[in-house]
Amino acid sequence: MGRVIVIKKYPNRRLYDTSAGRYVNLDDVAALIRRGGDVQVLDARTGEDLTRVVLTQIIVEDVKGQPAGLPLDLLRQLVMATDKALSDVRSAALSPFQAVRNLLVPEPPETRRELEELRRRVSELETRVTAPRRKKPRKQPRQDAKKPL
Repeated sequence: MGRVIVIKKYPNRRLYDTSAGRYVNLDDVAALIRRGGDVQVLDARTGEDLTRVVLTQIIVEDVKGQPAGLPLDLLRQLVMATDKALSDVRSAALSPFQAVRNLLVPEPPETRRELEELRRRVSELETRVTAPRRKKPRKQPRQDAKKPL
């Protein structure tokens, strides 16, 4: 989609899609995101960014009534989390998604070539470092030197 779809959230909890010029619900916002849309939710009065809050509401609504929702341990950690712990949990939770994204979105060919070249150079350097060093040959005494009698 490319452009950010701005959704305004009003005090009565209604959501208004400014690009489509119509009111939407959480399911509509979720559908936009699932189609690859970049959505930003703003408080209609203050302009405060409420995107995280609305995305969290979408997740909560999606897992309601599903016994296989988010793991209980993860939910407990989120409840008990301080800012640092929440950041750690966020990173741990996002890493599998980033791995899947990397599989689904191919990297450009030039990046792949650069990566292969770097791998080849690292392998070459590892070989040099781990290879046994050759001993330098000893200097032979000169044959024409006079020997003591």
